[in-house]
Amino acid sequence: MQLQTTKTDFSTQMHRNKYVLTVAGLIMWAAFSFGQNSTNSPYTRFGYGAISDNSSGEQRAMGGLSFGLRTPTLINTANPASYSSVDTLSFMLDMGISALASVFSDKSGQKTSITGNLEYLNMQFPLGKYLGGSLGIQPYSFSGYDFYDKNTYHIDPSIKKDTTVVTRSYSGQGGISQAHGGLSVKLFNHLALGANIYYMFGSSVNRRSINFSHDGSSAYQENRIQVNDFRLRYGLQVFHTVAKRHSFTLGGIFEAPKVLNAEATSITVGMLTDTVKSGKDEFELPMHYGAGISYTYDRRLTVGLDYSMQNWEQAKFFGKTDSLVNRSRMAIGAEYMANPNGRKFSDLIRYRFGISVSDSYYRVKGTSMPKNIGISFGVGIPLPQAKTLLNASIEYGKLGSNNLMNENYLKLTFNASINEFWFFKRKL
Repeated sequence: MQLQTTKTDFSTQMHRNKYVLTVAGLIMWAAFSFGQNSTNSPYTRFGYGAISDNSSGEQRAMGGLSFGLRTPTLINTANPASYSSVDTLSFMLDMGISALASVFSDKSGQKTSITGNLEYLNMQFPLGKYLGGSLGIQPYSFSGYDFYDKNTYHIDPSIKKDTTVVTRSYSGQGGISQAHGGLSVKLFNHLALGANIYYMFGSSVNRRSINFSHDGSSAYQENRIQVNDFRLRYGLQVFHTVAKRHSFTLGGIFEAPKVLNAEATSITVGMLTDTVKSGKDEFELPMHYGAGISYTYDRRLTVGLDYSMQNWEQAKFFGKTDSLVNRSRMAIGAEYMANPNGRKFSDLIRYRFGISVSDSYYRVKGTSMPKNIGISFGVGIPLPQAKTLLNASIEYGKLGSNNLMNENYLKLTFNASINEFWFFKRKL
């Protein structure tokens, strides 16, 4: 009997080691892949690029619903107070990938672009009866674009045949990644507090050039922002269940304004003199706060509402506060499952729907952008005899305006949410 117990312990340890090695490999792959973010939107050249809302595949299907969600089957990194909802015997791993199809259109025509990304890799685990923790890596922002325009001008207005073609080219790539460690504690059975510490790293490069056809002259400029810093997010959730079927959660998050440790490099070639400038500049992250509420009926139906605000108007970018604007975001979402205690496959499929309304945080040619209205759908499919969910979501949205450039996009996100009894020892 003692020998059998020893074999069981050895098997359990080997099982855990397998997961540890798998997770370590995924983290190394993720750390490399986040530096390779692929996108192709001209609007990512403004500010720090496109800002990520740090939502999982399940949450994106619900419009990005986050702050008031509290469930042991979901890693909700947007509100660190949620980590203490983890089952005390479980280890969770969630990895997401995405594909983005965008159609750009303006007065000159239309163009289609398809790109893909590793979106995030997150883990959640218990640290005690009332404590939960999380580790992960995900993008904070990402940039990627490559486009040009051509115009014909008269070199001398008095000589109409003497013309030059002026070609302006714009390209950029990179982004800022963030690795997080989070902790949450549950108090008095109805309150949870949490915090995330983020390590932000990466660089964003923006290039532009101009070329004149009549004499072959040209000029080139490159601006690079290199980031290496930490920041904090605090979370709170208040929750209560009535008559065992009606669950309510109210949540909120807060981030203080942050002076960002960033170095700017500027290279100019082809002007009167070539120049290279490098050094610290004034970059800041804004105050960020948000609140949300959710209601769950009998574990079958969950509905919720979120609102958040980022005060970008007060944040310096290259030492100035005239290029960024405040960004608000509102989301409404829902999830439905026919019977959480059912035995049929169809009983356990999760259906999701969401709507979001958000602002862009930058100005284009001195003008604020119209609101982006996104509509999303999704489904969660359970694996047989497992607590793992395979999730898929699709989101439609629109950026830009008729006066500038319209970007209509479809974003597909696929993620696997693995939930294993890591700390459970089987009895013979």
